[in-house]
Amino acid sequence: MIARKTIDEIMQTARIEEVIGDFLHLKRAGSNLKALSPFVNEKTPSFMVSPAKQIFKDFSSGKGGNVVTFLQEHEHMSYPEALRFLADKYNITIEEDGEQTPEQLEEQNKRESLYIVTNFALDFFKDQLHETEDGQAIGLSYFKERQFETDIIKKFDLGYAPGKNIFTKTAEEKGYKDEYLLETGLIKQNDRGKYDGFRERVIFPIHDLSGRPVGFGARTLRSDPKVPKYINSPESDIYKKNRILYGIFQAKHSIIKNDLCFLVEGYTDVISLHQAGIENAVASSGTALTEGQIKLIKRYTQNVTILYDGDPAGIKASFRGIDLILQEGMNVKVVLLPEGDDPDSYAKNYGKEKTLDYVGQNQTDFITFKTNVLLKDVENDPLKKSQAIRDIVNSIAQVPDHISRAVFIQECSSKLDVPEKAIIAETNKIRRNQFNQQRREKLREQQREERESNLPESEPENFLEENTKPVIQDEIKNQEREILRLILRYGSELINTNIFLEESQKEEEVSVAVGEFLVSEIIADELTFQSQLHDTIFEEIAELIERDGAIDEQHFIHHENDKIREFVVDLLAERYELHDWEKKNIFVKREEQHVGNHVEKTLYKYKLACINQMIQANQNKMKTAFKSEEPIDDILLEQRELDKIKMKLSEMRGSVVIR
Repeated sequence: MIARKTIDEIMQTARIEEVIGDFLHLKRAGSNLKALSPFVNEKTPSFMVSPAKQIFKDFSSGKGGNVVTFLQEHEHMSYPEALRFLADKYNITIEEDGEQTPEQLEEQNKRESLYIVTNFALDFFKDQLHETEDGQAIGLSYFKERQFETDIIKKFDLGYAPGKNIFTKTAEEKGYKDEYLLETGLIKQNDRGKYDGFRERVIFPIHDLSGRPVGFGARTLRSDPKVPKYINSPESDIYKKNRILYGIFQAKHSIIKNDLCFLVEGYTDVISLHQAGIENAVASSGTALTEGQIKLIKRYTQNVTILYDGDPAGIKASFRGIDLILQEGMNVKVVLLPEGDDPDSYAKNYGKEKTLDYVGQNQTDFITFKTNVLLKDVENDPLKKSQAIRDIVNSIAQVPDHISRAVFIQECSSKLDVPEKAIIAETNKIRRNQFNQQRREKLREQQREERESNLPESEPENFLEENTKPVIQDEIKNQEREILRLILRYGSELINTNIFLEESQKEEEVSVAVGEFLVSEIIADELTFQSQLHDTIFEEIAELIERDGAIDEQHFIHHENDKIREFVVDLLAERYELHDWEKKNIFVKREEQHVGNHVEKTLYKYKLACINQMIQANQNKMKTAFKSEEPIDDILLEQRELDKIKMKLSEMRGSVVIR
């Protein structure tokens, strides 16, 4: 296990805005930062990062937490993996504390071991390329022939895999386990034994968003048609092909800076564009675009420009993937390079400025591009034209913005010589079918979750009868929640209140911390929070105040209990923030300017709701006693006392007294 002091050092050192900024395009919003949610589809940013509190909150999905929670949710890391990732990022030496159980070791080691063997392979392939005769003569000479410079070769960690099973032998000598080498495809096995998965090939490592190698693409240098030109790592626990884009780690900051992503097909296309200075380029690695890959781009920009090399079959095969981009509401432009050129050759021959000039002058929106491509094959065949129109209308139907759809419909109506009403009718039909299909899928998913979900934890029993109105209980829990929020956010701030001195029978105004005031009021009245989670947090707050005299919200933000941590983050996250209004001569009274008043009102509402609940419970007892003809004198006496307390509480509103 990672030592507690190491965990504390990691939490104190890591900056959530820096870590999340490596994965999402964050924009300043007052004192906070915002981005589009990486967990759900949305047009308006609802993902909030608070540098001051060191928390994030995604108001669309409900997810929230600290920097470790983000890595667990976004990168699917385990808790130890997230800590080790942060320790590596901030150069913190990890100290272990005690022995781990076999279960803990298995959970931690599986993914970590896959990363370790993959990183070992990366270093091996790079070493072979630069330090061995075969690597320099075969691999390095190939890259030099492709005009790749030394710095770009190092930037993309390019390498070389030798023959004669040298990798397998080296990995065994180093003590790496076969199970991890086999799962990552670095070695393979048949009836004759184990052998290198990549041999006599140049290597293109594939990195995840954080820069860790997760897989490899390998190109043969042989001209044998029976040998596949490219082979790739198989899917594993760390390499999911539908969620990875080649070059995304090297390109993400440039994509954010330019608010644009160039999408190409192959490894060398990406490398040559980067070498030319066009660093906002990524590749789908020859596979059809997936929803996961598109969402990966959408984290950084809404704008995609696809560079085609002019192959008609390849262009048509990509149409389905581009429809997925349109579904995401992204802006898609298409550029057809001159015949005989691809992004690799064009960037090498013409450089950055001319390449960008050509893109700017020749890019067109995807709908127009698709219309032009399909109309070339139509000629005078009405059946082909009908099918082409359906394909084009299907793409128009994917555009979520109705104004953009209307513009595309008008343009296509003119180009295709088809009445606008007909295209509108077909578009609406497709959208209705898609909506109904999504609704059915969502319903099936909800039904599945309901079947699989566990029953919610029951709340502890209290003095209430079963027929106590739930409205009152909800009000009490709402006020409990608000009391906890005030304590956690303003616990150390001083407010003025009156203390009643029994000796002199007089009131004296004093300053007291919000946390101490609220805790003492609730304890003095012997009130217990009715939500088990609220009560657990309140008890811990009371202990901290008694022990240290104050509380630190970071104690709960980094709490070891997942439910407490998630609740506190949700409590402290603010979706909306007023900023720079004073510059517009608009002055709004902020909560922190009248904390005392808000504390007083919240405490009054809470106590009043508790009294109302007691009164109702007592009335229920009275009804039961009447029905069973039991004595009700004690119940009536209790009712009078409760009514007096309620009246006194109402009189005291505006001047709460600490006992």
